[in-house]
Order: sequence, then structure tokens, then C-alpha cells
Amino acid sequence: MKFLLTALFAFLLNIVIFLPLAIAGLESDKQALLKFAASVRHGRKLNWNTNSPVCTSWVGVTCTQDGTRVVALRLPGAGFIGQIPTNTLGKLDALRSLSLRSNLLSGSLPSDITSIPSLNNLYIQHNNFSGDLPANFSNQLNVLDLSFNSFTGNVPETIQNLTLLTGLSLQENHLSGSIPDLKLPALRHLNLSYNQLNGSIPGSLQRFPKASFVGNLHLCGPPLHPCSPILPPPSPSSSPMLPQKQSPKKKFGLGVIIAVAAGGAVMLFLLALIILCCCLKKKDDGGTGVSKGKTSVGGRSEKPKEEFGSGVQEPDKNKLVFFEGCSYNFDLEDLLRASAEVLGKGSYGTAYKAVLEEATTAVVKRLKEVVVGKKDFEQQMEMIGRVGQHPNVVPLRAYYYSKDEKLLVYDYVPGGSLSTLLHGNRAGGRSSLDWKSRVKISLGAARGLAHIHSIGGPKFTHGNIKSSNILLNQDLDGCITDLGLTPLMNAPAAPSRSVGYRSPEVIESRKHTHKSDVYSFGVLLLEMLTGKAPLQSAGHDEMVDLPRWVQSVVREEWTAEVFDVELMRFQNIEEEMVQMLQIAMSCVAKVPDMRPSMDQVVRLIEDVKQSDTENQPSSEENKSKDSNVQTP
Repeated sequence: MKFLLTALFAFLLNIVIFLPLAIAGLESDKQALLKFAASVRHGRKLNWNTNSPVCTSWVGVTCTQDGTRVVALRLPGAGFIGQIPTNTLGKLDALRSLSLRSNLLSGSLPSDITSIPSLNNLYIQHNNFSGDLPANFSNQLNVLDLSFNSFTGNVPETIQNLTLLTGLSLQENHLSGSIPDLKLPALRHLNLSYNQLNGSIPGSLQRFPKASFVGNLHLCGPPLHPCSPILPPPSPSSSPMLPQKQSPKKKFGLGVIIAVAAGGAVMLFLLALIILCCCLKKKDDGGTGVSKGKTSVGGRSEKPKEEFGSGVQEPDKNKLVFFEGCSYNFDLEDLLRASAEVLGKGSYGTAYKAVLEEATTAVVKRLKEVVVGKKDFEQQMEMIGRVGQHPNVVPLRAYYYSKDEKLLVYDYVPGGSLSTLLHGNRAGGRSSLDWKSRVKISLGAARGLAHIHSIGGPKFTHGNIKSSNILLNQDLDGCITDLGLTPLMNAPAAPSRSVGYRSPEVIESRKHTHKSDVYSFGVLLLEMLTGKAPLQSAGHDEMVDLPRWVQSVVREEWTAEVFDVELMRFQNIEEEMVQMLQIAMSCVAKVPDMRPSMDQVVRLIEDVKQSDTENQPSSEENKSKDSNVQTP
């Protein structure tokens, strides 16, 4: 009896002491989560409510079995935008797993998150975090995935203290310096690729495959290429030897003088011979030039010459500049004789479909209002030719420059433009684009634009993103054309269709940046989702741009009214359309710094495409079961 009374007393004492602590712990977790949600912009799928129970109804939150603490927070692709303040998620001191991947989070990563004592798994890949990596990490970490961000600085030495770490992913950042000697016995997955790391790979990490280190140009050692031996600097004793090299001059001075004299005489003779040959050739060319001109004028097809070759002058003929790797086998005269069909007239010029005698088909764009000289024009063409080497970019094959005529030659893409498919096919009774096709086209165009930004550098932009510049190949992939022409052109005086795609800062300053391209791409996504033109009539002859119109429709809630009626006949795509709408709205943010990069846009659209074929909640659960390394 005494034993039972003692046990009962101990039980009641535990309740009295620990129950308030448990309640206080859960309340602290709740306040930390609410503070985080209030500080960071997010999508509407976050249903956290102060009056609902945290552990059973809050999306993404997992608690202990007794419901006393939050142990997991999984919110991938939730539309978070902005910085994570300190003293928010870092207050979840019982947290074991945190997944915020595939959002638009930026700024530095608070160290109070990485140093949560109980944290086992941290997944924040595919965001835009920047700054140095935190130096403090939980010693309980099993998986650390910070990949696909914008972190800079060195790989922290403190990572070597994480003896329980099984997976480390730091790829696709801007990390620099050498790799610390990470002697981590449990490490099974390592990826440091595509950073700016240098030096030799430590021996403790040479067991990992080459893919773990590629993309670091100044990294060497197994499994990459061997490090070059460092040659010792020349000793000071070698310096006095330099004057002694003049001594052979005296010995062989006469022979050298004779050889130089004989060589000079031979060179003068050859130079005179070359000049004579050039003069004779020039006379021959002058005699045949007239007949060439007559043949061209008397050819079977004079109309194409009048359309896109009217400014080509006789002395400049056949100076069509082809880029390396181009398989076309024609010259300028062949091009001018080709039959031509107008494909479209844009703000920068007119495009023609040219069919040559050898059944070769190309697109010739005749530019207008070019405001730069020949040297600047040629430099920009070289840049466009280099940047345009991507499956989702229509490559520039050749160009022609004269005082009165500037022509560009592209491959002919048979599928037409996205603009035609969205706006020009309904009156004719043709079937509209289905949802999967629209996502595929958008993803292809996003990949092409991301490549342009990556290869071209911070100052190289497309400058004219619009649906008529998104062409479709035979596989229905979106391909971008007309890149890099904006710096060459005079801004059109009359309003054009591209006005609705221009970001606020471009309208004000006419300065194009990567972020202004992102804005234009956001308008393109809205056009794809709504089926509407980038400028909408608001009545009384007032025009409203598409982002403002969409915002006015969805101000209160996400509504089906914003989406193209042609999409309403497809089943089970509502969630994906809303996700794509969130991506588009983040792209058209008024403040440029609030817009994502194109690399981030690509990853977000890839998530939408993937979610077409799998249920998002169950897929998250399956991924966490299937792999404890790469996915949360």
C-alpha cells in the first residue's frame, strides 16, 4: 500500500512539474511559427490559424506522439518570398527535420536555425540564400542540403565536426577557397560541384566520384585531373648569366648580318610580286562585277531582293558572315534571289521565310532603326552567336551589315510562335493548347532565358521577351529568338505589342536588366495562363496591363475566373495552375529585387511539371522514406 501511494505521488508530481513545461514548449513553438509566417510572404496554401490545433491541422507541421513539441517542419514549394528573421524558426529547439526547399527565400541563413541542438535534417535547396555559410551547425545533423543557392565564401571548417553527417550537398553556389579535410566516417553522399573552389581535393574525399567536384575550374587531384607540379622560381644566381648571352654576337656577327641582308632582299621581291598580283586581280573583279550585277537583276525572283535586300550595295555583295558550325552553303546573292514569304513584322524589323534553290529554308530578319556603328554591331553579333548555343534558343547563323541594310539569318522553326497558338487559332476552329503543352513550352522558354543570363553575363539581356518571340520546334519545346537586339535598336516611337511586357523600371529608364527580363517572362506566363493579350481594355479607352488585371481578379482569393476557359475542360490541374500563377506573380513584382532569378523560375516550373503526375503530399512522404540524403 505504501508503495502504491509513493508511485501515485510521483505520478502526480510529474504531472504538476512537467505538464506546464510541455504546454509552454508547444506554445513557444506555436508563437515562433506564427512570427515566421507573419514575417515572410507566402502562398495561400499555408492554413496556420491561431484558433486551430498546431499538431493536427497546421499544414507542414509534425509533432511528437504526445503532441507536446514540434519536431518537423516540411514546407517545400510553399511560395515563401523574402528573408527569414532570427528568433523565429530558430526558436523551435526540439526540431529534428526542416525542409524549405524550392521557395524564393533570400538573404543570409540565420545561424540559430543551423545550430538547433536536435536538428537532424536540413533541406533548403533551390532558394536564393546568399552570404557566407553559417559556422555553427548542430552536431546531430545527418543530412545538410544547401545546394542551388547563392552562398559565397569558404566551406566552413566546422563541418568536419559533424561526425554523424551522411549527406552534404553544396553544389550550384558561389563558394570559393579550398576544400577542408572532411574526415567524416559516416558521409556517403557529397556534392560540391559547380562552385568556385580551388586547390587540391583532400585525400579523405577522393573516394567520391568525379560528379561530386565538376564545375570547379581550379580544383584538381583525384578523381579530377592531376594537379600541375609547381616549378621553383629561378634562383638569384641565374641573373648574372643574362649579360653573357651577348658574347656569341661577336663570334657570329658577320654571318648574321649576311643572312639578314639576303633575307631582306628576298622579302622585298616577294612583297612586290604580291602587290602586282593584287592589282591584276582587282582589275579582273572590276570587269566581271557589272555582269554579276546584271545577272542578279535579271534573275527569276526580283521581289525578295526588293523586300529584304533593297539596301544591299554591289561592293558589299557576298559579305555574309557565318558563324562557326553553320551548315548553310549559300552566299548573299543566293539569299537575295530566294523566294521570300513574310512571317511577321515586329518592333525591331520584318522576318521573312526564304526558300533557296537547294531546298534550304532559313529565316531572314531585316532590322530597322539600328543606331550603332559597324564595330559595335559586329561585336554584339559575335556575342549573340556565342550565347545562342542552347536547345531552347534559336541560334543566329549569319549576319550582313552595310550602311543601308542589316540582315540576320536564323534557322527556320516550323511550329510557329506561342502568340499564334494562343491568340490566332481559335477563330479557325483548331484545338487549343492543352495544359501539359503550355507547361512544356513555358519550361523550355525559361531554360533558354536562364541560359542566356548565365552565359551572357550580368550585362547581357534578351530585352524583348514576348509570346511572338517564343517559337515551337517539332517536339513542341519553347525556343527563344531575337535575343540581344535591344542595345542595337532605336526605341520605337509608336506603341507596339511589346509595351505590355515591359517592366516598370524599363518604362521609366529604358534600361534592361536580368530582372526586367524576368518581369517580361512573368507577363508571358500570365498570357499562357489566361489566354489574354498583355494589354487589356478597362473601358473608356483605358488600357490595363495583364499583371494589374490579374491582381484585380484575385485580390480576395484565387479564383478560376483568371484562367483561360480553354483550360477548364482539363481535369485535376487546378493546383498546378495556381502554382504557376504564383510563379508568374512573383516574376511581375514591382520591385526588381523581389523577383526570382531565371534559374529559380526554371526549378519552380519543373516542380509544377512534376506535380502533374504525382500527388504532392504523398510524394513528399515517399521521398522522405526512399532517400534520407537528397530529398526531405
